[in-house]
Amino acid sequence: MHALTLASFLFFTGLVAFITWRITRRDDHKSTNGLFLAGRSLTFPLIAGSLLMTNLSTEQMVGLNGSAFSDGLSVMAWEVVAVIALVLLALFFLPRFLRSGIATVPQLLEIRFDKATQRITNVIFLLAYAVILLPIILYSGAMGLQGMLDLHGLTGIQSDTTLLWLTVWLVGLIGSLYALFGGLRTVAVSDTLNGIGLLVGGFVIVYFGLQAISDGSGIMAGWETLKQTHPDKLNSIGSAEQQVPFFTLFTGVFLINVFYWTTNQQIIQRTFAAKNLAEGQKGVLLTGFFKLLGPIYLVLPGIIAYHLYADQGIKADEAYGHLVFNVLPPYLTGFFAAVMVGAILSSFNSALNSTTTLFSLGFYKGVLNKDASEAQVVRASKIFGWIMAVIAMTIAPLLAGQESLFGYLQKMNAIYFIPILAVVLVGLLTRRVPAMAAKIALVGGCLLIFAGYFIPPFDKLPQIMHEFHFVAAVFVLLVVVMLVIGKLRPRPDAWVHEDSGEVDLTPWKGAVPVGIVLVILVVIMYAAFAG
Repeated sequence: MHALTLASFLFFTGLVAFITWRITRRDDHKSTNGLFLAGRSLTFPLIAGSLLMTNLSTEQMVGLNGSAFSDGLSVMAWEVVAVIALVLLALFFLPRFLRSGIATVPQLLEIRFDKATQRITNVIFLLAYAVILLPIILYSGAMGLQGMLDLHGLTGIQSDTTLLWLTVWLVGLIGSLYALFGGLRTVAVSDTLNGIGLLVGGFVIVYFGLQAISDGSGIMAGWETLKQTHPDKLNSIGSAEQQVPFFTLFTGVFLINVFYWTTNQQIIQRTFAAKNLAEGQKGVLLTGFFKLLGPIYLVLPGIIAYHLYADQGIKADEAYGHLVFNVLPPYLTGFFAAVMVGAILSSFNSALNSTTTLFSLGFYKGVLNKDASEAQVVRASKIFGWIMAVIAMTIAPLLAGQESLFGYLQKMNAIYFIPILAVVLVGLLTRRVPAMAAKIALVGGCLLIFAGYFIPPFDKLPQIMHEFHFVAAVFVLLVVVMLVIGKLRPRPDAWVHEDSGEVDLTPWKGAVPVGIVLVILVVIMYAAFAG
């Protein structure tokens, strides 16, 4: 069984690497435009595939299904509310981003405010990616692979700690090679190939999982058993005791989703590389349709695992790997593990590519060596990328023992998501708010949320009002403070958002109707499963 699993794993991993190399071998990897923006050549299938796969890493597959194992269908909020955020990206944010001709979000803040605001945002992104995002991707990936491939049995290594370190470093090194030598188009193509495999594999797991519940009597019989046995797990409305209470959908959960899909460098960098606005909008809205399917393969397997293994002492974040290993045939286990490695690499190399973009264009070219040639910038980006990768690979194994990986990720993300979103929104919607207001909001917002999480007595606030309501309150406070400063100390001249001429800004005619349909489908999904 192990030999067949391993053989299919190696075959599918090698196949994706070979096809990606064949498609991108003649790409420009020597200029910053080619390395970081794919030469502004991405069409809507590649944008959708890359957006989906950058998001769909093991912190989603393992973490979100782990949350579903504990709380049931209510955690689908992280998938379904994302659809509304994607509609906002397509209709409001993307036209403004492409008008600016930017490669990074901090560059937008430099255009709107000043260089110091750009540098502060760069520092926040780089710290967050090094300490939060990259390590969580590697840790969750290692945990998922250990369960799926039974790495203890395959390698003969019995120490959990040793195996975790080895897996993290192996995946991290492969991901670094993809990101640092391939550039954004290589990332986008490998993402799209793995995305197809992940969607197919995700639905196959649901099929075999429901078959296991019904003892081979069919998936509908399995679904009926699940509904009758655990009706509480199939309720879209989260209770106060769960990770995502219903009313947080309108506060912190909504804001975290909006930042993630509209202002998070790791995610939206591939939309900056769109061939034109119309292709970007199509890609973003197509991603929205795929996100509507998310609860089927990102939440339902966790509920299936609860039905099958809740009495076996399985931990929430071990549930998904355990389900895959037990219900899939060996040849499919290897295939799915290969796709999962693709998902891990996708998120890791996307985050790493974004990190090197932020450093190279924000610090190296902007501060350290203003006269740097294209070759020097690319070389500096690769050196910095390796440093970040080593830091992430060192921190990742230290995350072992978190109660809910996905819950931890969202909590930590809010520290920097909320202040940056507040500054970007106020920047785009006002003309007179000065750079000083943006700096106060960026630094003050991060410190406020950090204090609310970790420093007594401020840490009582999130407990009293729920942490997602707390971060929403901080967001409102930051916006109000910026607007007040804008009234008291306005810019001497109103900011004008000029067209850089980099991208054709003709919108897609179907963008607004499709966006409306997506929002209606979100409401229908919640209503259908409201208990």
